Amino acid sequence: MEKDTTDKSNQEENDEDLIDESEIDDAQFEDPPDFVDNLTDRDVAAEGGFICPIANDDLSSLLVVDNVPEVGQEKLEKLKNVITRIFGRFGNVTSNYFPQGSNGKTKGYIFLEFATKEEAVSACRATNGYALDKQHIFAVNLFNDFEKYRSPPSQEKIEPNPFVEEENLRWWLQDPDCADQYAMQFGHYTGIYWNSTRSPTLIIEREHWTESAAVKWTPKGTYLATCHDKGIILWGGKGFDRKMRFTHRNVKHIDFSPCERYLVSFSPEFLEQKEGDDQTPIIIWDVRTGKKKRGFYCEPDAIRWPVLKWSHDGKYFARITKAGQEDACISVYDTETCGLLDKKSIKIPCVKDFSWSPGDHVLAFWVPEVKDIPARVTLMQIPTRNEIRSKNLFSVADCKMFWQSKGDYLCVQVSRMNKNKKISFCNFEIFHVRQKLIPVDNIELRDTVVDCGIEPGGSKLVVIHGEGVRSSASFYELHDAKGQLSCLKTIEKVQVNTVSWSPNGRFVVLAQLRTSSDGVLEFYDSTDITLMGTGEHFKVTDINWDPTGRYIITGVSSWAVKMDAGYTAWSFQGKCLRQEQIDNFGIISWRPRPPTLLSAEEISRIKKDLKKYQRTFDAKDRMSQSKASKELVDKRRKLVQDYTTYREQKTKVYEREAVQRRSLRYEEEEKNTEDDYVEEVIEVLVKEELFPIE
Repeated sequence: MEKDTTDKSNQEENDEDLIDESEIDDAQFEDPPDFVDNLTDRDVAAEGGFICPIANDDLSSLLVVDNVPEVGQEKLEKLKNVITRIFGRFGNVTSNYFPQGSNGKTKGYIFLEFATKEEAVSACRATNGYALDKQHIFAVNLFNDFEKYRSPPSQEKIEPNPFVEEENLRWWLQDPDCADQYAMQFGHYTGIYWNSTRSPTLIIEREHWTESAAVKWTPKGTYLATCHDKGIILWGGKGFDRKMRFTHRNVKHIDFSPCERYLVSFSPEFLEQKEGDDQTPIIIWDVRTGKKKRGFYCEPDAIRWPVLKWSHDGKYFARITKAGQEDACISVYDTETCGLLDKKSIKIPCVKDFSWSPGDHVLAFWVPEVKDIPARVTLMQIPTRNEIRSKNLFSVADCKMFWQSKGDYLCVQVSRMNKNKKISFCNFEIFHVRQKLIPVDNIELRDTVVDCGIEPGGSKLVVIHGEGVRSSASFYELHDAKGQLSCLKTIEKVQVNTVSWSPNGRFVVLAQLRTSSDGVLEFYDSTDITLMGTGEHFKVTDINWDPTGRYIITGVSSWAVKMDAGYTAWSFQGKCLRQEQIDNFGIISWRPRPPTLLSAEEISRIKKDLKKYQRTFDAKDRMSQSKASKELVDKRRKLVQDYTTYREQKTKVYEREAVQRRSLRYEEEEKNTEDDYVEEVIEVLVKEELFPIE
């Protein structure tokens, strides 16, 4: 009770101390009119012992990524891991935000924040347009750009950028004489030349232009590619300036798509890399932008270049994985997105090899015998994956596939085994792809096949078979007037091992390459199997036709043979045009020409009326020869004129210094004596000729 009484008395005392608010005058607490409050929220917080939070309005390191897959909660973690792996290569992603809708799925866009602005800008440039798959291509922007583009600055007048004419990268096709170019490597030098029947004309020459074994032209001749320790460089234009650069260390092999839009590079340095690593051994690049399209990993024990094979128009490319194994498959990709076609590979157990048709979206592949299942060669249409033709084969040791340049014929060279599992003979399976139901013809040879080749754009097949001096060359017509396969002619006892067709067909060279013998060359016209000419090039290692089929260059490369390095130029008829011995000669590669714009009817009409233009061509050749003679005469005349001018100058100097010479040679008193110069005439026998006296 005492305690309650005490509390009540204390409460009454406190109530007496309270002031009635109605009695307070507000004016006495107001600040003077000229009062300035200098205290900030940070100062007030500091007086109270608190830390004032700092607002960060800098959003320069924030990215907005659109076209991200919309996934549910069960796949969200997997999506975050994929996004982190893609964008984590460019810097430290400090935070991310995946907005979700009412249905629990992500909304298709995300926010990523990097540690620095530089990392965000780098990631934005590299990943904008990145194809996660065919349906999801990222659109990446900096968050600050949205505000910038929402209210662009007003401008009274926008001056258009000055027009800059792009360099013509196919300038060499405008040569009035329609001459071709080639690249020649010798020692540390690489030179580009105009081809000529008299002597080549140097365009440009550079030392250490490439750090690899050989330079490479693109399929249509637009660029020249060189490999270096840090990557690949493309050169083009009249001055062969640098047009594009691709960073891929220690590249050993490169390849281009037929349309020249994509480059494939292979570096063995990254063969040990695993899934998820930044660097890959195989990379596809966009030639126009220089951006990486996609990287591929591959088995170190199964490298057979090219790993990626392109369709004829570059729309698709394909690769084979685990060749010869039970879980082998062929993966076909769409070039535009570099994504797997229909999101699944074509499972073909034990498939060994495949090739694309040069004229259609058709894959040809072969599968070896497995237990009681025979080997087979199959033609498959892409993208439908329909098998349009298949042929079973027995006792097969190996198969090699050769396409005709237009895709009209597929020639399969089949090596057959006997009961002892040894190769006993060969036969050829000829698929007539353009005919109904694709009939298959057969050629059987009991000899060893050394080499073979199908006529480009034609229907002839040349096979070199036999061993040593007993070798023979057989010419076959794959589709004669009666629609049948027939043997046109067999040439016995030929000492050749290589078939080399002209790019335009009809003419073929049978050559003896990479042997220690004479290097026999035989030039044939396949129309009536006529031998037009023969030649020899000792220890020849390479043979190259120019794009028009008019000239051939045979070379002895110092990369293979140390002695007698050099090259010889021939006409398609076998006439030797010129010979050059060059120290450390490497190789010659012709600059390709793009496909003609003329139709088949126009080409046929030109060939038919070719005799009408013959006189014009002959007159032009004579003018060219007379021009060469005139240039030689003018050069000699200029040399004589320069010598005469030089001699006159030195004669005047000689006469002017005569007094000084005498003073140095004689005493002062003998200045007026006669010069003791003696003029002598020396006769030298130049030539002696004997004529009988009649």
